Amino acid sequence: MEYTTLGDTGMTVSRICLGCMSFGDPEWREWVLDEDESRPIIERAIDLGINFFDTANVYSAGDSERVLGNVLDDYDRGEQVVATKVYNPVDDHPNASGLSRKTIEQELAASLDRLRMETIDLYQTHRWDYDTPIAQTVRALDDTVRRGSVRYLGASSMWAHQFADALHTSDRLNADRFVTMQNHYNLTYREEEREMLPLCQREGIGVIPWSPLARGYLTRPHEAFLETVRGQYMDADDRMANRIDTYQSNGGAEINGRVEELADQKGVTMAQIALSWLLHQDVVDAPIVGTTSVEHLESAVEALEIDLSDDDLDYLEEPYGPVEIDGHS
Repeated sequence: MEYTTLGDTGMTVSRICLGCMSFGDPEWREWVLDEDESRPIIERAIDLGINFFDTANVYSAGDSERVLGNVLDDYDRGEQVVATKVYNPVDDHPNASGLSRKTIEQELAASLDRLRMETIDLYQTHRWDYDTPIAQTVRALDDTVRRGSVRYLGASSMWAHQFADALHTSDRLNADRFVTMQNHYNLTYREEEREMLPLCQREGIGVIPWSPLARGYLTRPHEAFLETVRGQYMDADDRMANRIDTYQSNGGAEINGRVEELADQKGVTMAQIALSWLLHQDVVDAPIVGTTSVEHLESAVEALEIDLSDDDLDYLEEPYGPVEIDGHS
């Protein structure tokens, strides 16, 4: 395993972050693993040197946090870095969602309980709350740090001008700032390079991208992907269908072909090439990799050993063209 400092925090994390959305309750999503199935994957991640875990209150309506907390309770908590999120509703009541002080405080208490922790290492806002002034959110989050319930604050997918506003508001109020950005970023979705990533680099923000494998589109050839369950989303009219369509558009299909070609040349998998590309981006600290098998987890860690030349990187990137913004809602 390789390690890095997360942004300017001084905190050391593994260069692979294990995403825990696939752990919890299969009744929430059919592809989710229950605790007995999830435990071997989390334990193997620790064996491989992964010390960074990302979940959210909304994943499996809290069961993802519960499963992660139960497994990590068998280990030295001081060695692990646990990140979770707030914004989306877990329960069905008027204050279940958003970033008001009430929602933040009640959801933080519930997350701490499920994770079996006294302090969460990285507490992230899952999306931008258009109904709550950012100053109120910043003050509420700052209070969680001051009372020792949270160590660091992070944010997820939003417009760069919103993130800049949040950082400026924190400075103006002398409050703790967001120190990480968890955003949508992969070989077939690079819109974050225009504004968000330069902002993060300038401000010393740690970058931990989600969907590094483009929901599986970068793990197999284009035509083969269309035959998968996820590929069938293309016929639907929903957010996932639109996202997969985005990955294929304006150069995406050609990028998919080049990933396949380079993988064949190097004797590795397409997923490893796609992940290695992200790991070669200076601004990226740790891609968030979700998995439902130990085999795929081990393969992801092996991507750290793949060396891509400047020519390889240019070849993979060259077909990309602008696509519609995706992931902010």
